[in-house]
Amino acid sequence: MNTYKCFELDRDADGVLTVRFHSRGGPMTWTADAHREAPTLFAAIAADDANKAVILTGTGDRFIDTPTGYGQVYRSGKVKPSDWERGIWEANKLLHTLLEIRVPVIAAINGPVTGHAEIPLLSDIVLCAEDTYFQDAAHVPNNLIPGDGVHVVWPALLGPNRARYFLLTAEKIHSSEARALGIVAEVLPRDRVLPRARELARKLLETDPLVLRYTRHLLLRPMRRAMADELNVGLGLEAYASVSRFPAFDPDSSEGEN
Repeated sequence: MNTYKCFELDRDADGVLTVRFHSRGGPMTWTADAHREAPTLFAAIAADDANKAVILTGTGDRFIDTPTGYGQVYRSGKVKPSDWERGIWEANKLLHTLLEIRVPVIAAINGPVTGHAEIPLLSDIVLCAEDTYFQDAAHVPNNLIPGDGVHVVWPALLGPNRARYFLLTAEKIHSSEARALGIVAEVLPRDRVLPRARELARKLLETDPLVLRYTRHLLLRPMRRAMADELNVGLGLEAYASVSRFPAFDPDSSEGEN
């Protein structure tokens, strides 16, 4: 089952699958590898009937970190339109396959999330550690448009005005405020987050599986529609703004090949 560089999988006898995000065994720093693997991972989880519930968690004291100099590669002129085409495909598959998982998904957020917060926040139940904060450090601070799904998820959670402020200013929303705003359901000591997620998962498994499956389907319908309408637009604008900064792009040049 563990064929991924960035995700460690463990399924218990009850069918509760725990997915641990990591980078080389430590806290996850979001990379191209994670972006490439996540769609395949979520599609495999969705297709496997042995999974009865899913827990998403991180490693150490952070859930997902934004790497230093995240935007530099996009400003370098080395990311070609063909690279963006592949990235847009991956980003679409990442979120759509996550939303296609048919069983309850619980996020056990073990620390700060400075990028791709939309992944854990699309869970049915969201728990977080006391020192967690949410921040979109990946986009506007790096001269990138926040068009990879955060432009859909954050307005749904915060309302349009607060979401625009949050995305434009790279504001940090700490755990206590996140609970008050309804972003997370429970705030716990870090060592209690994953055990509480497992406790909730096992409690949910007492319910008829068909009820769980179609309750998730029903409650996610508005988010699926919003993603279908807005995700590609956001990704396209993000790509356009990045590519338009190239001083001179030669489509026949080999520069920027991976």
